Amino acid sequence: MNSKKLLSVISMSFVFTGMAMAQNVQFHYDMGRALYDDVSNRPQVTTTIEMFKPDKWGSTFLFTDLDYGHDGVAGAYWEIAREFNVCKNKQWAAHVEYNGGMTSDKHTDYTTRFQHAVLAGGAWNWANADFSRTFSVQLLYKYYFKGQNPWNKPFSSVQLTEVWGIEFAKGLCTFSGYCDVWYDKTVDGNYIIQSEPQFWFNLNAIKGMNDVNLSLGSEVEISNNFIWNDDGKNNKFYAIPTVAAKWTF
Repeated sequence: MNSKKLLSVISMSFVFTGMAMAQNVQFHYDMGRALYDDVSNRPQVTTTIEMFKPDKWGSTFLFTDLDYGHDGVAGAYWEIAREFNVCKNKQWAAHVEYNGGMTSDKHTDYTTRFQHAVLAGGAWNWANADFSRTFSVQLLYKYYFKGQNPWNKPFSSVQLTEVWGIEFAKGLCTFSGYCDVWYDKTVDGNYIIQSEPQFWFNLNAIKGMNDVNLSLGSEVEISNNFIWNDDGKNNKFYAIPTVAAKWTF
């Protein structure tokens, strides 16, 4: 798993209450190698660390993904996003963000830095009365800086992001996720789609386990023109599940 954006795990209720924080650590075992013959270089284990903190001006979110090979960390990716409320009900916000990271090829020991980017635009956040259903949409200008390779030239893009969260069965189950669509002139059709829906069983919703903040579940990385395969191309559709665990602090 190489998460593009794990905003999916946020409970958007924090945005509206402005009083709570959330931090969690996730473990994902990736099933990509078992399902596809052309992603043999794909790391099978990823850990994710997330933080979400609201304040009187808006909120800050960040996460870091670490991908592991048999001999240690094979790659790292992180994002940090800041929103500034622009109305009293906190539904509309100005959004700024940074994305960046690096990965390595186990066959060549060659390290590649991702072409990092900054994003800026607007966000609309919604939640129902009890915050069991939440939704956010962001429309962002995206600027890619020059990369380490001659063909990684700087260019401008646009990105549409949707984030959702649904809790049901008295908090036992959570279905959350996000979907990113952004312009990239180097891929077939000039657009990349990447989504990571997650389903969790929350053990602290079970009677007698209130203090066990462990969730068990799965994430499915659904993408087109995003994952680089063994042929050095990112021009295919993939749907890759994980077996996952999460501890919320």
